[in-house]
Amino acid sequence: MVQASIITGASMIIKALIRNKLIILYGISLAALLFVLRWLQLRFIIFDHAFEVYAGAIALIFTGLGIWLAMKLSKPKIRTVVVEKEVFIHQEVPALPKTEFTLNEKALHQSGISKREMEVLHLIAQGYSNQEIANHLFVSLNTVKTHSSNLFLKLDVKRRTQAIEKAKRLSIIP
Repeated sequence: MVQASIITGASMIIKALIRNKLIILYGISLAALLFVLRWLQLRFIIFDHAFEVYAGAIALIFTGLGIWLAMKLSKPKIRTVVVEKEVFIHQEVPALPKTEFTLNEKALHQSGISKREMEVLHLIAQGYSNQEIANHLFVSLNTVKTHSSNLFLKLDVKRRTQAIEKAKRLSIIP
């Protein structure tokens, strides 16, 4: 039990070190720079050329920070993701005569769509808005929204256009 908590604590410390590796790297580099400056001071180089050494060190620090900042700011903030999907194009063949629509009773029964939901689906397919459907069926707007959301669940879609397309594929509507 104690070993598990020690391992968990050690893994959390390692994750924190990985997450903050840039900060730790800067701290180590600044400590190394301070060590080098102190070593140079002990060798009396700083006393002889104090201004030049400090100016050079400051120039190096600001050059490094400038390069780092330029790299951070020039990175694109937006990642481009390419999604390839297969698109089916419906092409009507002019030589074939249009057949009469036949309702797919089996698909209608399996989907569990009620009569009222079918009426709402037909009106959605005709392009009516929710308010127009409510006025046409003499029901409230919330009732139409409830029927629409039930339709979307039963057809396993998220939008009206998807519902129409799937209902046509299943031969539920013409």
